[in-house]
Amino acid sequence: MVITMENALFVISLLIGIVLIIIFVTENSKQSSVVEEFYSLGTYNQLKVHGKNANKAVEQSIKKIREIDNKMSVFKEFSEISKINKNAGKDPQTVSKDTFYVIKKAIEYCSISKGSFDITIRPIVGLWGIGKVGQKIPGINEIKEKLKFVNYKDIVIDKDNSSIFLKNKNQEVDVGGIAKGYAADEVKNIILKNGVKSALINLGGNILVIGTKEDGTPWSVGIQDPIKARGEFALTISVVNKSVVTSGNYERYFEQDGKRFHHIINPGTGYPSEGDIISATIISNNSIDGDGLSTGVYIMGIHEAVKLIEEIKGVDAIFITKSKEVYITSGMRENFKITSNDFVYKK
Repeated sequence: MVITMENALFVISLLIGIVLIIIFVTENSKQSSVVEEFYSLGTYNQLKVHGKNANKAVEQSIKKIREIDNKMSVFKEFSEISKINKNAGKDPQTVSKDTFYVIKKAIEYCSISKGSFDITIRPIVGLWGIGKVGQKIPGINEIKEKLKFVNYKDIVIDKDNSSIFLKNKNQEVDVGGIAKGYAADEVKNIILKNGVKSALINLGGNILVIGTKEDGTPWSVGIQDPIKARGEFALTISVVNKSVVTSGNYERYFEQDGKRFHHIINPGTGYPSEGDIISATIISNNSIDGDGLSTGVYIMGIHEAVKLIEEIKGVDAIFITKSKEVYITSGMRENFKITSNDFVYKK
């Protein structure tokens, strides 16, 4: 073959073009992965987003999370939740679409769990103050008095007026046990609208993954060992397009006279739950479902909890008990691996 000057110039131009394309793709790839850490919703959060519009998706997501926090934080006097609580027994409060939806969904899960999860638990939580300065074991009479105000059936929702009303004075709602799940779902929607196909959303330990990892493999999520120090895992699970939410007795607690008092309060007793479950993980398509279920099933007995989750389509669970047994619902049996010799799989 005779290589003419014209052919040579064409080949050189083609090679230069290929090199420029490689450089462009490489540079674009470098800029497409964003990791952002920030504080909101009363916890530390992290977003890992991979894609062309990663920066834009992250900025929009953080803005939305802060909006949700401002509407639903029980610690902010101007929030919609605080206004509902201040007007308990007096006047219904018109709220945003976000807050109305979260309270409506919360009531659904209060009902499903038969009151094991109850967003009117706030008066009791305030008595204990677990995780805050001044945390203490309240007196029996104090608990009995506050328990009178714990009843999710006293929440009146008016769809036509988008309003929420608490029937009795001194009642208070706290959606901290479900708002993170809602926020994660909203972030997922924002990320998907930006065309991103791979991301990890971590809102204070509530995990939601979009797609697979960049290399095409499933995300591996570690489930905290409830007995050991933070960061040590009891098992790992493989997930794609799923939410993973865990409730455990290791999250916030104090110890007195050799006994641990953790933050998951049983609405029936007013004391931290003393059931056989010490860690409850919910795997679901939507994070709000994981948040709404994880606390309730934690308080239930293990057999009742497994039965409930098996009845809910598209939701699975992993439970760890005091006796160091691991229970898995049917949909997760092929996707988990126990990583600690302290635990045994209960078939």
